[in-house]
Amino acid sequence: MTETSASSRTTPWFAHPEARAWTCAPAPDGVRAFHASLPGYAPTPLTELPSLAAELGVGRVFVKDESARLGLPAFKVLGTSWAVHRLLAGRPAGERVEFVTATDGNHGRAVAREARRLGHGAHVFVSRGVHPGAAAAIEGEGARVTRVDGDYDRAVREAAATARGTAHAVLVQDTAWPGYEEVPALIVQGYATLFAEVDEQLAAAGAGAPGLVAVPVGVGSLAQAAVTHYRGRPAPGTGTALLAVEPTAAAPALASLVRGEPVTVPTRTTAMAGLNCGTVSSLAWPHLRDGLDAATAVPDTAAAAALRDLTALGVASGPCGAAALAGARAALTGPGRRAALGVTPTTTVVLLSTEGREANPHG
Repeated sequence: MTETSASSRTTPWFAHPEARAWTCAPAPDGVRAFHASLPGYAPTPLTELPSLAAELGVGRVFVKDESARLGLPAFKVLGTSWAVHRLLAGRPAGERVEFVTATDGNHGRAVAREARRLGHGAHVFVSRGVHPGAAAAIEGEGARVTRVDGDYDRAVREAAATARGTAHAVLVQDTAWPGYEEVPALIVQGYATLFAEVDEQLAAAGAGAPGLVAVPVGVGSLAQAAVTHYRGRPAPGTGTALLAVEPTAAAPALASLVRGEPVTVPTRTTAMAGLNCGTVSSLAWPHLRDGLDAATAVPDTAAAAALRDLTALGVASGPCGAAALAGARAALTGPGRRAALGVTPTTTVVLLSTEGREANPHG
């Protein structure tokens, strides 16, 4: 359902009250153990912020801070490292490959980092609107960078075409389309470690399962991983509500949920550059459609305000990561929204701050 109030016109809203009853297969075993074997692995912080709990009228608020994940300023390396590991396991030992991808910033740098760490090459297609500093960071990982005069979707098409026409090239893309789903599925699996850490950290804090998790959404792969974790058999029905948050300048998940089918939307420039995507991953779509409790879209001004507040509270977030707080604020103030999410004054809320400021120099 959608709201039609004046509030919802500034922060669009979609709710699916039956989502918490839906189930799906869980993530495979072995992902967390693989990440734990990597040099420098440590769980990223889960920081409790009582002042935000008071503001939002809930029991406890925690922020999962992904500003320093395996030496990179975003969560993306969890997916790329697992996917590259699995891809190389099926290839002859000693064969050098070139990993090709398109990016809004963080994913491309993670692919380049893994390629360099393992002695392979990387070719990264950077879409228009990515900050020059983010592109330079990808080049700093030793990758060849091609700047695309177009949006993320166009960069994906060019990367895929290049990979098809290049010997020993492997496309490592974090969005899926019909005929290209194996690698995106591996990337989604890699994100399972983030949620396993959250479970352990909440338990250590005496908080139990969260009542609400806010997830910034680009093509939807992290949101798919969230749905897989909280709706995965054999233990569904935890009562955890899942909120997808997108920029108003690029909100294909919200548009698709409202329509009931995948749609591509035109995108505009946004400070939330890592979320500036016009099409939801075909692999993620069924999970988003059936497993998300709600979706909203927030303007850059709301993300900027959330960024300032998180910074003041000691969380090193970037604009995309701050979108989670901006979305939670929109979700917990609109009429009827708290009830749709099952949020009460005792609810524990988890905000996924998916990047640090270094990842995205905007803001």
